[in-house]
Amino acid sequence: MLTAELRPERSADHRAVEELTRDAFWNHYAPGCVEHYLAHVLRTSPDFVPELDYVAVCGGQVAGSIMYTRAGVVLDRGGRREVLCFGPLAVAPALQGRGVGGRLVRHTADLARELGYAAILIFGDPDYYARFGFRPAEAFGIGASWGDYAAALQALELRPGALADCAGHFVESDAFQVDPDRAAAFDRDFPPRERLSGLPSQQKFQEIASRTRPRRAGQ
Repeated sequence: MLTAELRPERSADHRAVEELTRDAFWNHYAPGCVEHYLAHVLRTSPDFVPELDYVAVCGGQVAGSIMYTRAGVVLDRGGRREVLCFGPLAVAPALQGRGVGGRLVRHTADLARELGYAAILIFGDPDYYARFGFRPAEAFGIGASWGDYAAALQALELRPGALADCAGHFVESDAFQVDPDRAAAFDRDFPPRERLSGLPSQQKFQEIASRTRPRRAGQ
């Protein structure tokens, strides 16, 4: 495992975090990416959780980043349960697969537990997030905002039974509704890069995203 210092993000880190986020996500899920713009706007969102905004530093350089926002589960029985969501989770491409992302996830999940948060829900690769204790949100009766159960929607209880009575649907922060025109304008401030399609990572993303099934309230 790579040696890395984990610490809160500083204002001086902002551009470096956006650059590494762009590097990490470029052409990964789709041609180009918007995640670096998302990282930029999340910091000013009312749902942003600055106490959980962390970076990994290797050799004096920012090598990884994780950001959290408050989110919710709208309950079938009425009401809403507050949960956390993280993303983007980014690691410099040259350092991926060396434990940096895992350390960021585990460290901030422990901090979130100490801060009194009950659970974390994210959209991600089930095979990757299972190693941190994430389970399909469907196991708790929680579907995506559009009404289906989604294989990509993963949940982690920060205390036992935290999601036991939370059947409903997950709602992310409005900050994740990225304006593509603004994202494109923001990206023009970075060096030009080729946008590619049909890559294996994009195909895997589409396969995972397609794994949904209808959900009925209360089931």
